[in-house]
Amino acid sequence: MRLSCNIQEAINVMTRGGAVIYPTDTVFGLGVNALNQDAIRRLYRIKNRPVDRPVPIIVADIKMAKKLAYISDKTEKVLEAVWPSAVTVILQKKSGGTIGLRIPNHPVPIQLAQKFPITGTSANLSGQETGKNIFQIQRQFQNHYPQPDLILDLNGEIKNQPSTVLDLTTQKPKIIRIGPVNKTQLLELLKT
Repeated sequence: MRLSCNIQEAINVMTRGGAVIYPTDTVFGLGVNALNQDAIRRLYRIKNRPVDRPVPIIVADIKMAKKLAYISDKTEKVLEAVWPSAVTVILQKKSGGTIGLRIPNHPVPIQLAQKFPITGTSANLSGQETGKNIFQIQRQFQNHYPQPDLILDLNGEIKNQPSTVLDLTTQKPKIIRIGPVNKTQLLELLKT
């Protein structure tokens, strides 16, 4: 696991199928190119995560989200009100099933996702807490293989709380998990 402060290097690693730990507006994320199935399989091995548990996807903008999910005009208005933020939104996937998408309120994941959507799962081993800083994360992965290829170290502060999850695949929007954006704030956003 190398440390870098170069966003282009992180993009290059993910373009080649590698995994990058990066800061977000919630927890440190573990990103791979979400369109590369080999990279996704490796991500599950890195996290030691059961393959039946989906991972959220970071998109750079709503245009990119529309390539992955069905987004009606009404849904687009909701997304415009909610994003960018610490809210993952569950939508109907174009290829069937559902998908969790997010546009974080943080410049790093947005820059990383300019060329392709990236995974937005937490940078931890499945079932363990996410480290509050890169040193805790390094310690968690140090004896585990495979490991992430790169840690993007930009000395940023993180909240260390997973995103709020909002399901828009049901008749009425349903809050699945409360995170940094609480129910009152979310309902206020949904009114707009």
